[in-house]
Amino acid sequence: MHNKRIALGSRLRRCKNVITLGVRTNLSGYEDWQLELIRKSDVIYYPTAFYADIFDTMGKRTFPNYHAYKYAQDKIKQTALFNLLKIPHPRTRVFYGNHQKTTILDHFQFPFVAKIPRGSALGRGVYLIRSDTDLARYNQLTRAAYIQEYLNIDRDLRVVVIRGRAVHAYWRIARPGEFRTNLSQGATISFDNIPEEGVALAVNTARLCQLDDVGLDICFCRGRYWVLEANMKYGREGFRQAGIDYDQLMHEMIENGEI
Repeated sequence: MHNKRIALGSRLRRCKNVITLGVRTNLSGYEDWQLELIRKSDVIYYPTAFYADIFDTMGKRTFPNYHAYKYAQDKIKQTALFNLLKIPHPRTRVFYGNHQKTTILDHFQFPFVAKIPRGSALGRGVYLIRSDTDLARYNQLTRAAYIQEYLNIDRDLRVVVIRGRAVHAYWRIARPGEFRTNLSQGATISFDNIPEEGVALAVNTARLCQLDDVGLDICFCRGRYWVLEANMKYGREGFRQAGIDYDQLMHEMIENGEI
C-alpha cells in the first residue's frame, strides 16, 4: 500500500492508481497508517489550499504545486501577476472602499465589466455594467470593486494546461444576449478552428505563472489574444464532449511520471 500515490482532495478519486484520503483539518482525523502514507509519499496530489503551503514548507512536492492555490479564485492577485509578467490582460483596476468607488467613472466608461474579486466561479458574480444604477447595485455587493474593460466578444478559448502541456482546448460560445461564456450560463462548446496562437499564449502563461494544472480563458479581440482568467478548478464537460476520458488521462500522466 505504501507504493500507492496519495491524494487528499477528491479530484482523482476515480483513478485506480491513487488512494484518496480526504481532507481533515485536524490531523487527528487521519488514522496512523494514513499519516504514515502522507509522511512517506514523494508527492501528494491535490493537497487543497489548507495543506499546500504546509507540504511546501516540509519540502514535499505536491500536484498541483502550491502556487496554484495562492491564485485560485483570486482575481485581484491574478491580475497583479499578469500585469507584472506583461501577460496581455484586459485593463483592470481595483477600487477599495466607498471613497475609491466614487472614482470608478474617472477611469472607465460604460459599458464595463465588474466582478466579485474572490471566491466567485461559474460566471456567478460577473456583471456587465451599463449605467449608474447597475454600478450602484454592484457596489453594494463587495467592498473591493474589481472593474475591467469590456471586450466585445461572443466566445473565449478554454485551454487546459497540465505540467506545461496543453491537454485540451475548446471554444466556449456565449448564448445569444449573454456576454458570459461560462457553460453554466448557457454557453456551448465548439472544437472548430482552435487557434495555435491562443493555445501557445495559454501554455506560456501557465509557464510564467508556475501554474501546473490550470484552465486558462483566452479571447481574441482588437487584433490580439488576451488572457482573461486562470481557473484551477476547471470543469470536465469539455473533455466529455470531446470524448476524452479525464480520469484515464490523469491515470496515464501519473503512470508516465508527467505529474
